[in-house]
Amino acid sequence: MLINLRTILFLNAPSSSFSFIILKQFFAKLIMFLENTINHSKQSGWMEVICGSMFSGKTEELIRRLRRAEMAGQNVEIFKPKIDTRYSEEDVVSHNQTKIRSTAVESPSEILLLGSNCDVVAIDEAQFFDESIVDVANQLANNGIRVVIAGLDMDFLGRPFGPMPNLMATAEYVTKVHAICRRTGNLANYSMRTSAGKELVELGETEAYDAVSRRVFVDEVLKTKED
Repeated sequence: MLINLRTILFLNAPSSSFSFIILKQFFAKLIMFLENTINHSKQSGWMEVICGSMFSGKTEELIRRLRRAEMAGQNVEIFKPKIDTRYSEEDVVSHNQTKIRSTAVESPSEILLLGSNCDVVAIDEAQFFDESIVDVANQLANNGIRVVIAGLDMDFLGRPFGPMPNLMATAEYVTKVHAICRRTGNLANYSMRTSAGKELVELGETEAYDAVSRRVFVDEVLKTKED
């Protein structure tokens, strides 16, 4: 499909037309994101990070990528922190109830041990691990493994969450996904806690959190904090 698009846009269309210029820029960016720039003549791993607020589809996207890898006959293993038992102790489960078998681990060092012979290693809810997950993910990638990571980029107070900033900084690919703010209809970038808990880690779903836009977060969290 990409070859056909290139042929149509770059060879057949009149290069002087305004529409051609716009389409050329659009598809050049599209191709840049769709094409894998890894040199497969040498075994090389890489890191992908999927981040965003709660209810934004992070786990759904993680599972989608893993299913495609399995269809390609690749050896896939997915890990999650043992503390995350919201839907299942054994599976990674999205909010839409899409699920995939996983291994729950206490520490990132277990991932390095159990995932060393895989083609693809996936890590869900990475924000709940300590900073050693950054070294583990990079070591796996350095050893030729594709590492796909999903996690919250910010905590309930809007601060960078745990190891996520360093994972995003060292990854080749970062995808930020968004929920929709039910109050404004705008993109939701924040996970606002609606329960009374003050601990950094508080497992919960719609009964404890709401995905909200910047405007709502500023009005109901930051201004309240200042007061």
